[in-house]
Order: sequence, then structure tokens, then C-alpha cells
Amino acid sequence: MVPAIEAGRVCVKILGREAGRRCVVVDVVDKNFVVVTGPAKVSRVRRRRVNVGHIEPTEMKIKIAKGDGDDKVVEALRTAGFLDNMKEIATPRL
Repeated sequence: MVPAIEAGRVCVKILGREAGRRCVVVDVVDKNFVVVTGPAKVSRVRRRRVNVGHIEPTEMKIKIAKGDGDDKVVEALRTAGFLDNMKEIATPRL
């Protein structure tokens, strides 16, 4: 079962120059697009709008509010214990 794409969901980018890097969904724009961040200083994924077809959700989820900044995302990742996981490059399932 695929987890829902919502604010705080940790995902893996499967397409583009950042493919294989983990990111966090910060905001849901509509049914086709979300705003994600790595943050850039953690997993080298810049805050940007991406197509939901270009990310793969994982089971990991952190507690953040919709639209939180990179500093709050880093703190939530540290609290949840996912900070080291975010730095690793994942192999996306296709």
C-alpha cells in the first residue's frame, strides 16, 4: 500500500538531476504537484515544486506544519531520527 502524499512525508525523487535523493513534502499544491525540500544543506534537494509522478513516497513521516521553513524541517528530521537517512542516496523503485 502506498502512503498518502501529505506535508511531512519523506519521499525519494525518482527522476531528474536529484534522482535517488530523499526529500520532504512541505506543501501540496494540487493533485499533480507538491512542494518539496531536502533541505539543500542535508540532502542537496532544493525547495521546489515537483510533479507527484517524479517522487516515490516512503513509510517515513515527520511532524511539520504546511509550508514550514528549512530550519524547522531539519529540526523535525533530527527529532524523528531521520537526519542520517536523508543524507544517503536511495535506489528508487521503478
